[in-house]
Amino acid sequence: MPVKIAIAQIHLDLGQKVRLDQISWQEFERILEDLGEHRHSHIAYYRGVLEIGMPLPEHERAKVLIGDFLKIILDELGLEWESLGSTTFKNHKMLAGIEPDDCFYIKNCAAIVGKKRLDLNIDPVPDLAIEVDLTSQTKISAYESLAIPEIWRIKNNQLEINLFRDGKYIYSATSESLPFIPVSVGISQFLENSKNAPMSSIRKEFRLWVQKQCGI
Repeated sequence: MPVKIAIAQIHLDLGQKVRLDQISWQEFERILEDLGEHRHSHIAYYRGVLEIGMPLPEHERAKVLIGDFLKIILDELGLEWESLGSTTFKNHKMLAGIEPDDCFYIKNCAAIVGKKRLDLNIDPVPDLAIEVDLTSQTKISAYESLAIPEIWRIKNNQLEINLFRDGKYIYSATSESLPFIPVSVGISQFLENSKNAPMSSIRKEFRLWVQKQCGI
């Protein structure tokens, strides 16, 4: 007979990932409860396949920088926004669940202000999600099922924009949320420059670049 172990018995080092197959939705819900909200691991679930990963420090640094860059752009443009970080987004009907590295509500900002719990049957998904090194097929499939409109994917300090079209993600040279700012080229350059500079300095330089793009 198969051997069952508790999820708490699985210990991952930084950068490691574990894949569990044939996990029912009810088991997925129980695992989320067992893992708790205050954890460092990230999960992705799609139709019975669950992946749990422990990010590396450089992953976290890139995630924070990208989120800061986006906040700077939105603030300089005077746009309202809400960030829900690595909130778990799940939909039983789609049998999909995902935790982005970061996520933002921009167009749908007003719809989630003050929300303590999200129900994707009635609440919108984020307008934009950020993922560092998005290579897992389980993650991509979960994103496609939830139909998050835009993903910023970062790999090797390069930003790639993917827009959701006809059930799939396609590459785009421009952002749907920020069509008038060359975010892909600009952010990629600042990420590359950030390797040998404090994040505080890069943030200041990036704000000046955004102001120049906006004619401020």
